[in-house]
Amino acid sequence: MKMNLELPDINLISLKEASIHLSSQIQPHGVLLVLEEPELKILQVSTNALNIFGITPETMLQKKLEDLLDPFQIERIKTGLSGVNLDFINSTRVWVRKKDDEYIVFDAVFHRNQEGFLILELEPAITQETIPFLSFYHLAQASINQLKKTSNLREFCQVIVQEVRKITEFDRVMLYKFDDDGHGSVVAEEKLESLEPYLGLHYPESDIPKPAKKLFAVNSIRIIPDSSCEPVQVFPVNNPISDRPIDLTNSILRSAAPCHMEYLHNMGVGATLTISLIKDQKLWGLIACHHQSPKYISYELRKACEFLGRLIFAEISAREETEDHDRQINMTYIQSRLIEYMSQDENFIDGLVKNPQNLLDLANAQGAAVCFGGNCTLVGETPKEEDLNFLLQWLKNNVEEEVFQTDSLPQIYPDAESFKNVASGLLAIPIAKRNYVLWFRPEVIQTVNWGGDPNQAFEVSHSEGNVSLCPRKSFELWKETVHLTSLPWKDIEVKAALELRKAIVNIVLRQADELAQLAQDLERSNADLKKFAYVASHDLQEPLNQVVNYVQLLEMRYREQLDEEAQEFISYAVQGVSLMQTLIDDVLAYSKVDMQAIAFQMTGVKIPLDRALGNLRQRIHETGATITHDTLPTVMADSTQLMQLFQNLIGNALKFHSEQPPQIHVGAQRIEDAWLFSVRDNGIGIDPQFSDRIFVIFQRLHTRDEYIGTGMGLAICKKIVECHRGRIWVESKQGEGATFYFTIPVGGRELERRKGRKTQNDLFGRGQ
Repeated sequence: MKMNLELPDINLISLKEASIHLSSQIQPHGVLLVLEEPELKILQVSTNALNIFGITPETMLQKKLEDLLDPFQIERIKTGLSGVNLDFINSTRVWVRKKDDEYIVFDAVFHRNQEGFLILELEPAITQETIPFLSFYHLAQASINQLKKTSNLREFCQVIVQEVRKITEFDRVMLYKFDDDGHGSVVAEEKLESLEPYLGLHYPESDIPKPAKKLFAVNSIRIIPDSSCEPVQVFPVNNPISDRPIDLTNSILRSAAPCHMEYLHNMGVGATLTISLIKDQKLWGLIACHHQSPKYISYELRKACEFLGRLIFAEISAREETEDHDRQINMTYIQSRLIEYMSQDENFIDGLVKNPQNLLDLANAQGAAVCFGGNCTLVGETPKEEDLNFLLQWLKNNVEEEVFQTDSLPQIYPDAESFKNVASGLLAIPIAKRNYVLWFRPEVIQTVNWGGDPNQAFEVSHSEGNVSLCPRKSFELWKETVHLTSLPWKDIEVKAALELRKAIVNIVLRQADELAQLAQDLERSNADLKKFAYVASHDLQEPLNQVVNYVQLLEMRYREQLDEEAQEFISYAVQGVSLMQTLIDDVLAYSKVDMQAIAFQMTGVKIPLDRALGNLRQRIHETGATITHDTLPTVMADSTQLMQLFQNLIGNALKFHSEQPPQIHVGAQRIEDAWLFSVRDNGIGIDPQFSDRIFVIFQRLHTRDEYIGTGMGLAICKKIVECHRGRIWVESKQGEGATFYFTIPVGGRELERRKGRKTQNDLFGRGQ
């Protein structure tokens, strides 16, 4: 009974990835013996030994290898086994005598498995001839000459299959290459004209599952001379020493999995020879030879095919590496230019996008984005900035690697389908949290030709309570149109992105060190300036007081002796000294704001407000002002500084009033982890273009003839607010009054309860 794959109660992964190297069955064309060294005692033997040697397996378990072979052969074998590399004795011709004094000639191949047991495999020597070295040399030389006439990878691969088919005379020889997803495709084929072509067809990963790929990677040549044969058992099933089935990873005779044998039957294949192609210690592909009827190839000829395949494949690898080297040189040049630009600009992002094409060419992309500090600089064809913000959030929550790549972003991030035309492929490198460099590739709609429907690559079979996988029966052409996919990212492009990431991180760290040093120097300079301002202001008070006193004394004593112009000059001097005293008082107040660490305390805001209003009582009375306020909270602050803050803000509202009597309101509102305070008036207002300038020290928007003052008041307010870890700003239009806002973060136990929320700077960063 055959069933569909969608069965929740069946663990398909365990079926697909079942161990096949621990086997108790072999192919019947040879004999397998498991030996214990150094006596070469027979521990296990295949049950076909009775038919071949005329000796029962039970009897053979009581013997040693020397009981089967003559002393000369045993001595030669033991000498070979004493060497480190068993390849020097593989294969060895041996003669085994049967009971009737007949001799059978075998090709003997030895290997040791991971458990340390010596395994001997005997295959019948079908011919007494060997391949002469010169003949094989000329064959290899002819193949190399063929390669010199080719110019691309496909032609290289075609030379391989032609030469291997010429040697083996198989009906079909294919070169099968794996992709990153484990699927494979036929990139070269040489066959009988009557056979259906497989060239260009793709085959799903399940056709050669992971356990089989692992064995191909370590066992480079594999033959199944008869796909219809019945396997023979190894006796006993469990090794008597390890008490489990023997590890046959490197075995030539190991029987194939039943699912694979059925797969060959369904393809109409009677015999196979498979040669592994390894590149960078990974399984790059296979040379797969198929014959419609049973066909045996000697060990020596198989090794010749393996050597020839590796020799030609080495030429392919060298050609690929040459092409990669040329590309690497170009990428290295692009990287050096980008690093040079980034190093020269104060902002590395400006350098990175100085020549936009360099950034795109580095990853062979059609679009790129440099997202840093909440801002994205876009190059080429990219998603909209709003879509990018959501994509960055997804990357932040789902990606932890140093580099992320996909050629089908919509499959793992469904929102990307809306911008598939520009970003079906994504290559991303994180610089820090929320900071990324991204490259984009558009969707490339393509048709993939499969050898059978990949969605029905195998079936699940239930038989007598056992569950097993059965391969598909149809290998007819099945076409699939692939959407939402870009061209894949090459390893060399991913490596180039990683190298750029290292360069950016180094530049950012260097700039951070420079900024830290600059900040340290600036802090030291500011401290010196503050100290100087305080000392200078304090020391200037006494001589100024003397000037005022003596000028006033001069006016009192000599008033009658001075004419009107002299009295006017004295008046100017008094006013100037008075202004100078006010300026010094303000500088002194400004420098004292953060001269020393202030121990903030829980302070009811109404108390410093009332003190400020008391100090302004006379001016409030003179202007006829009305002042109101909301219910005011308690905050962690310095009461004296809050009093000075309110006094300056309300004093400005009284000073810059319109023709109407001043209407001033002090508001308070809770927002997240801070209190937002406001001082609103109905005065003359401020032109919005000056909304930042007014907080700069000594900045004035009016002449002293219009409004008296030093331009220090709002600078002092700004410093007070910043000392409380808040910020201050103004919203106003000329002639429509002004509203000054400032924030004070919450403190004490209330802050502890809200731990983990955004900081105040995060809260208001969007408004800057």
